[in-house]
Amino acid sequence: MSEKMTFKQSMNRIDEILEKLEKNDVELEEAITLFEEGLKRVNECDKQLSAFKNKMSQLIESYEGEKHDEF
Repeated sequence: MSEKMTFKQSMNRIDEILEKLEKNDVELEEAITLFEEGLKRVNECDKQLSAFKNKMSQLIESYEGEKHDEF
């Protein structure tokens, strides 16, 4: 699980994990491992979303600054 996934890949993996856990046919040990991986994927997605949000804010500020420089 150490490979870096894209946001979409992580979301797809979270969906897979949820499907497995919802079926309730995995052993307890596997369920715990899946749950742990799911939490890590959710945390990674949260970090990526924060980074995307910061980048968008920077781009908007830059654009707004360029618009004001024109006048």
